[in-house]
Amino acid sequence: MTNLPKPDIRPADPRFSAGPTRKRPGWSLDALSDAALGRSHRSALGKAKLKEVIDLTREVLQVPDDYRIGIVPASDTGAVEMAMWSMLGERGVDVAAWENFGQAWVTDADKQLPLKDLRLLTADYGQLPELHKYTGDRDLVFTANGTTSGVKVVDYSFIPDDREGVTICDATSAVFAQNLPWEKLDVVTYSWQKVMGGEAAHGMLILSPHAVERLESYNPPWPLPKIFRLTKGGKLIEGIFQGATINTPSLLCAEDHLDGLKWAKANGGLQGMHERADANAQVIWDWIEKRDWIANLAENEAERSNTGVCLKIVDPRVTSLPKDEQAAFAKSIVTLLGEENVALDFGAYRTAPPGFRLWVSGLTPIEDVHAVLPWLDWAFETKAAEL
Repeated sequence: MTNLPKPDIRPADPRFSAGPTRKRPGWSLDALSDAALGRSHRSALGKAKLKEVIDLTREVLQVPDDYRIGIVPASDTGAVEMAMWSMLGERGVDVAAWENFGQAWVTDADKQLPLKDLRLLTADYGQLPELHKYTGDRDLVFTANGTTSGVKVVDYSFIPDDREGVTICDATSAVFAQNLPWEKLDVVTYSWQKVMGGEAAHGMLILSPHAVERLESYNPPWPLPKIFRLTKGGKLIEGIFQGATINTPSLLCAEDHLDGLKWAKANGGLQGMHERADANAQVIWDWIEKRDWIANLAENEAERSNTGVCLKIVDPRVTSLPKDEQAAFAKSIVTLLGEENVALDFGAYRTAPPGFRLWVSGLTPIEDVHAVLPWLDWAFETKAAEL
């Protein structure tokens, strides 16, 4: 058994899950007391609530005035697939992926959509693909931040300003925490349940004028289900971007997201959200530098995520084990710290290298990040002593 004693301090909130994530500090059910419950989302009150979400999103995220913002079904997945099914096929398509969710868009493009000209730009966990191969004459689908790999896009200069293709960016674990150069992005998607700690099932779809032009000038050759239809009679359905959603949204969830947006606005705005995520992630990176049993999954220091920080176990006592036993070892640490109510749901994604994923975006108090790390040391040494 290890002689390392249990740490004295515990995180005030043990929820380090990467989605749904923890809510803003001080949140309680009282924050939802003004929700338009029992009212139609088509009523003046219901539509006003949804329009407030859109308007406050534009303000906090600093979205350009000529970009449309809409609330759509099925979380980030629905938003990405709505864009892919509605826009792709007019020209060649590049899909860039380096982790599990990016691979989902590869599957859509390669196995589901009958695209005639498809090029895949892929890389393994911990790396970015060769994004410089994108030339701008093709459409592009990519993730801004690898939710399961902890690797983010830092330099968007590979996207030409004068591109002819549209760029579809899955930004669900980047938005509100990392810089998004709007002039490079034609479609931006995300869900409330990530950086803003909102509830599941609602997606956000942000369109540039170039994306709207594509929607109004191109009809895909395949049928579109109702929840994917963004145009009618060759024109954008503007109501979607004014709060008239395609299907019935949850006004309780909308109220919750409004609460998160208002908190962000009152606590430093977008810059404050960025700075808190950066500071939280830096605490972990500094801790890693002094340890020889753990490493950052991201191989390039500049590309490390500041939201879902992904870690891999590198101690030879563990790496010498068969892969399934390595995974079981990492899971035993997650279980142990869950039983201690110190850290919950922070295991690495099932297809990622054995390790951990700590969600530390701008809603996470830095004190909790400092508090959880000694517990990781204790749990590792406890379980390593049993090998």
